[in-house]
Amino acid sequence: MKKNYLLLDKIEGSLIELSNLHHVSYDEVVEIKTRDGKKSMVGTVVKVDEDKATIQVFGDLLGSSTKNMEVTFEARPFEIPLTDEVLGRVFDGLGRPIDKGGEIYADKFYNVNGRPINPVARLYPRNFIQTGISAIDALMTLIRGQKLPIFSGSGLPHNELAAQIVRQAKISNASGEDNFAIVFAAIGVKHDEADYFREEFNNAGVSENVVMYVNYADDPIMERLIVPKCALTCAEYLAYECNKHVLVIMTDITSYGEALREVSSSREEVPSRKGYPGHLYSDLAMLYERAGMIKGIDGSVTLIPILTMPNDDITHPIPDLTGYITEGQIVLSRDLHGSGIYPPINVLPSLSRLMKDGIGEGYTREDHADLSSQLFASYSKVQEVRALSQIIGREDLSDSDKKILDFGDEFEKKFLRQRFDENRNIEETLDLGWELLKILPEESLDRIDPELKKKYLNRKVEDNKETHEEVETQSKDNK
Repeated sequence: MKKNYLLLDKIEGSLIELSNLHHVSYDEVVEIKTRDGKKSMVGTVVKVDEDKATIQVFGDLLGSSTKNMEVTFEARPFEIPLTDEVLGRVFDGLGRPIDKGGEIYADKFYNVNGRPINPVARLYPRNFIQTGISAIDALMTLIRGQKLPIFSGSGLPHNELAAQIVRQAKISNASGEDNFAIVFAAIGVKHDEADYFREEFNNAGVSENVVMYVNYADDPIMERLIVPKCALTCAEYLAYECNKHVLVIMTDITSYGEALREVSSSREEVPSRKGYPGHLYSDLAMLYERAGMIKGIDGSVTLIPILTMPNDDITHPIPDLTGYITEGQIVLSRDLHGSGIYPPINVLPSLSRLMKDGIGEGYTREDHADLSSQLFASYSKVQEVRALSQIIGREDLSDSDKKILDFGDEFEKKFLRQRFDENRNIEETLDLGWELLKILPEESLDRIDPELKKKYLNRKVEDNKETHEEVETQSKDNK
């Protein structure tokens, strides 16, 4: 039952305090409007203490008074209407259409707060998602139902990478392209960034399979805490009720953390590391753990949160806690970006913890695991030899070390680097990896099964050897 209150105790920033309340619930939706009807906003109950409550408002309370406001408790949580018609639409941070496509009319409304998936009901992720980006597909494979964040920094091309993944992402062994959808959440972005994503999706012809939730940098900061919840609620609906495989991309989770810190400070909560609230970990976990697969349901929710690390500090609370909750990370490198390499993925600190169970025969290709391990080990050796060459010079290196340096240069130029519109399938990526390993001495390839080495590497080496022998025989005959 709705309840109206006309007398407020206190207004401070975006918070309203009331007392003498009856049957008010945490997370309950509240409508706030001036008595003349000129201003109307929405808020939620963020604190309940006996007959007192604190309301967080999604809007600007500047100039408002405790005596000219009317507060109505809606007796329901924050909900959004959802149907399969949301595909191809653009919504604001509160789930309201902003694309001039009209309102969404649905028979059912869904609570945006949701709940993490029960571990007992979870289905272990197996099938991989092909992004068309060699570094990701081969070395840190994205698995359907996984949570794999991208750790970036200010000025790095994480937006371009996100747009490329949306355009190229393809579910392995999915029953048709119509079964695949993408939910994109932009948190605290500039207007030109939001326009960039819209144009990219339209130009690529994928906008009909994309649902966008956009919170601009000049929108109320409290909305940034709702955007990811709206996006995940929509993804859950498409996955578990429409049986679609949904890829959720969020940018930028750092904006979410900053908003959480500001709201926590206004509520006078005790701060933790770097001023962030102590419940930052549980807040992030409640978002990330909503991704996954459920037994008995065909659909899935795969999550790629993108966050910019302040001062490129991977030990900052937001990336640090994100790394604990999720199943790996993709780290972007400022040095590679400065060298003109796109996408500038730093291979060594990047990993996918679910990769081992979603690759190999029946998923990608039988040689994937061994090839990935060898590429990773060889590129790790490149960093050691590069450090040594800076001390003694390249000329004084051994021949094997020089080959390692050559491998590192070619790996970055041919394997890591690719065009923004280049979409490599998994076969092309793995074949390219084998071509690069030919630069190294065969005895150094100690992480590959001999049978696989013979099948994918020695075969071509032997063919070249036979050709070379034929040329030598012909030259002797001519002499």
